[in-house]
Amino acid sequence: MTYVPRWKILLVITISLLSIIYCVPTTLDQSSRDWLKTHAPAWVPAKAIRLGLDLQGGSHLLLEVDTDSVVKQQADDLVTSLRKEMRDKEIGFSALGTTTNGVKMTINAADQGRIPDAQRALRNLDPGLVVTNNGSEIQGIYDAKALKQIRDQTIERSIEIVHRRIDATGTQEPIIQRQGDSRILVQLPGVENPERIKELLGTTAKLTFHLVDLENAGGVDSRKLPMREAKGQMISVKRKVIMSGDMLVDARPAFQDGMPIVSFRLNSLGAQRFCDVTRSNVNKPFAVVLDNQVITAPNINEPICGGSAQISGHFSTQESSDLALLLRAGALPTTLTVVEERSVGPTLGADSVKAGSIASIVAFGLIVGLMVVCYGLFGVFASVALFINMTLTLAVMTMIGATLTLPGIAGLVLTIGTAVDANVLIFERIKEEVRSGRTIISAIDSGYQRAMSSIIDSNLTSLISGLILFTVGTGPIKGFAVTMSIGILTSLFSAIMLTRVMLLVWLKNTRAKTLPIM
Repeated sequence: MTYVPRWKILLVITISLLSIIYCVPTTLDQSSRDWLKTHAPAWVPAKAIRLGLDLQGGSHLLLEVDTDSVVKQQADDLVTSLRKEMRDKEIGFSALGTTTNGVKMTINAADQGRIPDAQRALRNLDPGLVVTNNGSEIQGIYDAKALKQIRDQTIERSIEIVHRRIDATGTQEPIIQRQGDSRILVQLPGVENPERIKELLGTTAKLTFHLVDLENAGGVDSRKLPMREAKGQMISVKRKVIMSGDMLVDARPAFQDGMPIVSFRLNSLGAQRFCDVTRSNVNKPFAVVLDNQVITAPNINEPICGGSAQISGHFSTQESSDLALLLRAGALPTTLTVVEERSVGPTLGADSVKAGSIASIVAFGLIVGLMVVCYGLFGVFASVALFINMTLTLAVMTMIGATLTLPGIAGLVLTIGTAVDANVLIFERIKEEVRSGRTIISAIDSGYQRAMSSIIDSNLTSLISGLILFTVGTGPIKGFAVTMSIGILTSLFSAIMLTRVMLLVWLKNTRAKTLPIM
């Protein structure tokens, strides 16, 4: 049959044109893309494909997440909660403290019969604990599943906060992803000097408010912390947290009497709690603590009930801006340490783009020449489909926000080489059908049908390989796998649907009696 439904022709033409249109912004410079965003209609694409660090230049940071300290902090919190539980239940105990991945305590001899109650109270505090006892000593240890959950949650929360902080600096298209069990990969295209980013990521930004211990008694209910403004000076603050940074809904840099400050706003719970505490502690100092360092410790002159307050501490303008950014983004659950740092200059990135472009053009040209020599007009059709396959691959990557890396260009070149395999199989099958005595139209239909199983098998095995590489590979391998997998999927459209439409339209218009590939 030479009849091709009009909707199918329109669909093929529309997809092909859209693929070319979506690739146009990638060929333009930044100023031209900005002009498109400003002046062109909203439906006109103005987004270029995202270039990786190795193509655009920028900074590469590998961060180590201190998950052990989170487990230790949870154990410390358990100690505080367990002490209160034992006192409320009037169970005598001693030697309460932390152990490796958990807590332990000893029940007094007079309360040995209350050991089951103590174990039950410990289990209720955290279901992830495995509670055992050895005589009068009770231990609660996190099992492997609970430890993995704590570490996974810590890394997920850290990635979320890192995203917020980097996005707030205006860095375009950062790549932030987990790597291994306890590390986060951060790639910042276009950022040549990451010092400020490192400083922002190296600050935990855990903000808490405490009453100052006026008696300076120390002990379990208070602790001494260093003052930010006075090096070497310590101040004793109550351990009980009046309010924490997670109650903030906004924080902005501001000025008061010509000095930079940070103005913040609280949610309803924080505003009510702050109002109650300041009302009952007028003329007493309270401490604003950031990462175990007292920023300021002013007196409470009057109740603060408006839900808004300020933090002053002899900041510079940059410091107040960074602190506001950190507070808006939220506190990291633990510290992040830079264990690897690399920088790629923009010149090296431009050279990589140029080399990759030349390799792609050379590969495309050689394949086009070979296909035209071997298959004549049908080779031209295959070459047009190959070009659409390239544009469609780049268009899909642009639309989904995938990153094109140097290994990704290698994947694109490989896709160029393998994308014509389907057409070779189809054309050779058509030639065999003609030799066996079939008519041209019957040979074309039979060629596509009989080659389909081989095409699907070969592309499916390649796609499975690409998915495995993406699942288990690191950054460069993932870039290669993404480009190759998208190229395989788009080649099924271009090599089968597009070429078939072109062949049937050609056959209908020419009424050819012989094939140009024979």
